[in-house]
Amino acid sequence: MKRSEKEAFVTAFQDRLGRAPTLFLTDFTGLDVKSMTRLRQRLRDVGAEYLVVKNRLVLRALAEEDRLPDLGEALLGPTGVVFGYEGPVEPAKAVADFAKEHGDRPVFKVGVLDNELLEAAEIIRLAKLPSRDQLLAELVWAFEAPVAALAAALGAKIQEAAGLLEALKIAREQDA
Repeated sequence: MKRSEKEAFVTAFQDRLGRAPTLFLTDFTGLDVKSMTRLRQRLRDVGAEYLVVKNRLVLRALAEEDRLPDLGEALLGPTGVVFGYEGPVEPAKAVADFAKEHGDRPVFKVGVLDNELLEAAEIIRLAKLPSRDQLLAELVWAFEAPVAALAAALGAKIQEAAGLLEALKIAREQDA
C-alpha cells in the first residue's frame, strides 16, 4: 500500500468514526470470502458497515482521536471493524447471530459505545436485547394499555347509566 493510500484510509476511517456512535472490533479468523460478503450484507441491512483493517493504520487513525478509549490491546491479529451508524443493538445482534451460524466466527474483541469501552461479554449482552422496533412497540403498548382500560371503564359506566335511564323510563311508564 502506497503512502497516499494509507493516508486516504486513515482519513476515511476517521470519517467513519465521526459518523458511527458504535464501534465493534472482531476477529474474523476462519471466515471465507463468501461468509464475509454475507456478514457485510447483514450489517448493511441494519445500518452498519464491516471493514477489514490493518491494525497499524487503525492505530494511526485512533492516535488523533482523543475522545475514544485506548484500543491498542485489541488491535492484535486479524481485525474487522463494525461501524454501527443507527444504533448499537442491531449490529451486535447481526454479528452474534451470524457467529452462531458460522462456528462462532467472527468473535468480538472489544467495542466502543458513546466513547465508552465495552468488553466482549457486554457486547454479547447487548446483542440479546430486543431490537429498537420491538422496544418501541412495547413502549407504545405500555402507553396504550392504560388508555384502553380507561376507555373500557368509561364505556361500562355509560352503558350502566343508559340501563338505569331505561329502567327509570319503564318504571315511569308503569306508574302512569
